[in-house]
Amino acid sequence: MKIELKILRYSPETDQLPGYQSYQVEAAPDDRILDALVHIQRFVDPTLSFRKSCAHGVCGSDGMRINGKDRLACKTLVKDVLNGSAPVTIEPLAHFPVQKDLIVDLTLFFEKYRSVKPFLINDEPVAAKERIQTPDQHSAFDDTTLCILCAVCYSACPVLGRNDRFLGPAALVQASRFLHDSRDKGLELRRPALDDPDGARACENRFECTRSCPRSIKVTRRINEIKRKLK
Repeated sequence: MKIELKILRYSPETDQLPGYQSYQVEAAPDDRILDALVHIQRFVDPTLSFRKSCAHGVCGSDGMRINGKDRLACKTLVKDVLNGSAPVTIEPLAHFPVQKDLIVDLTLFFEKYRSVKPFLINDEPVAAKERIQTPDQHSAFDDTTLCILCAVCYSACPVLGRNDRFLGPAALVQASRFLHDSRDKGLELRRPALDDPDGARACENRFECTRSCPRSIKVTRRINEIKRKLK
């Protein structure tokens, strides 16, 4: 069947403003939106720019807005976003500077990620060869290890639309991963970033991050756990 992709395009070097461009593509209901984008780039318009890598929902490269929802193109099926003959609208992730078309600048996103010290902090001597952890202790943070830093939750967050200083859900999920690790001792070192007006407390519990997460992480719940731990 024929579908129409209506893609928001923008090149800062040549365009004054972003503008939509439509493409007609042959696609099956079970094809992915990424398949359609790749077809356009290879056979119709090689200037179309977007990120991709594994194409299996693991690398997190192809985050974008599809029909107004923040998703991974490689995990979004045509049949799930098609609405009759209406075009499928594709836009870059929100809250980021656009580098070209669907490619955004993630510099600030990763600066915020690094600010929460997303690594194990423990200077205590190790009694054996490693720090032992029980399955129950690991389950306390298990879902947070699934984060692929795709920035979909960041784009979905309504707080960032008003306050670009907010750490954002992805960085807070990474902080939660280590704050709930029984081996970690880094709460006080992370506190300046987390216990800040633009840290965990800025979250308004709107749950858009949780709804959009392609890895089914309970993001809002994890942010609220951070708030309780900081108290």
